[in-house]
Amino acid sequence: MSGAVAVQARRAPIRRTPPRGRLTKAFLYLLLAIVAIIPLFPLYWLLISAFKTPAEFASVPPTWFPAEPTIAPLVTALTEVPFAQSMLNSLIIVGGSTASVLVTSVLAGYVFAKHRFRGRDALFYGVVATMFLPPIVTLVPLYYLVSTMGLDDSYLGVMLPWLANAFGIFLMRQFIMDVPDEIIEAARMDGAGEFRIVWQFVVPMLKPAVVTLAVFMFVYGWNNFIWPLSVLKSEALYPVVLTINRLMSYTMSFEYQNVVIAGALVASLPTVLVFLVAQRVFVQGIASSGVKG
Repeated sequence: MSGAVAVQARRAPIRRTPPRGRLTKAFLYLLLAIVAIIPLFPLYWLLISAFKTPAEFASVPPTWFPAEPTIAPLVTALTEVPFAQSMLNSLIIVGGSTASVLVTSVLAGYVFAKHRFRGRDALFYGVVATMFLPPIVTLVPLYYLVSTMGLDDSYLGVMLPWLANAFGIFLMRQFIMDVPDEIIEAARMDGAGEFRIVWQFVVPMLKPAVVTLAVFMFVYGWNNFIWPLSVLKSEALYPVVLTINRLMSYTMSFEYQNVVIAGALVASLPTVLVFLVAQRVFVQGIASSGVKG
């Protein structure tokens, strides 16, 4: 029998992709390559412009690769303004607010998903409704609140509005709803408290969602400009986005335009690194975020 099966397998016709199918596949690959190049091109231009001389930066037509690469723009960007201090400020502000958002989102999402109490749905929908408020609408009330508390011109004053996030609560709630109730009930029967249930049983199942939210909040906080500009007065506390704004003053002289580009390149590195480190879990979290009602 095995010999007959082998003979039939050898005689089985080999299916070949028709020419039209190969052309369609090649066209799809070409289309995907173009779609990928479009968002990557600004990053490529940022990279090569940071190593150009002022003369080459101003050349027409532009060059697609530095003819004489130089690190002078990078050195100038890092020395003309307190770049290292501003990067540290950004890491403190963004790191603190991101960690707070993860904790508050998991706790609130767990309560909304697994606890029943009067007014739960109304309260949840009220939280979700705040996602649709333009940030500029809340700028003045938030500034009045922070200044009244005496927290303006401080790290905590910058972080305060971002210690909790409606989108994070919504995202965690949707993911936690898929956690089986049997696991939580079994943990309660074993005497586990609510905090232990959350951190020991629920959070390990939320790795894609937690990483996704962390990446979103880190990138958003790193690029946040209006709120730090409104709250901070001391340049020693400026995050890197405000320091880049200081570098913009050098564009009055054309020879410093590549310096601004170099500063923007350095400032964008942490967000790129965060995404590269978390990309696998991040993509998994995005792919599995088809939430249920």
